[in-house]
Amino acid sequence: MQINFLTKEDLQEFKIELLAEFREILNKEQRSIPGQKKWMKSSEVKKLLGLSAGTLLNMRVNGTLPYSKVGGIILYDYEEIIKIIQSKKIHNGIFRS
Repeated sequence: MQINFLTKEDLQEFKIELLAEFREILNKEQRSIPGQKKWMKSSEVKKLLGLSAGTLLNMRVNGTLPYSKVGGIILYDYEEIIKIIQSKKIHNGIFRS
């Protein structure tokens, strides 16, 4: 009869391997969701939200939609867009901001 013992080093190695697998799974999930990238161009935001160029411009001008400008390219933070959408939810016909 053979007895195997787990050492502290064995558990540490298992932990490292397990965390690496979790990271890999999470990275695959994020890549599989369309539009799930940090920065989006205007054309991508228009498509995502179904907006016209004019409406997107108005949202930038009135401060509804934060953006960054690098050179001549306007970029939007995907997470900020999601936060704005969630903050505009309507519950039972009552607007909550």
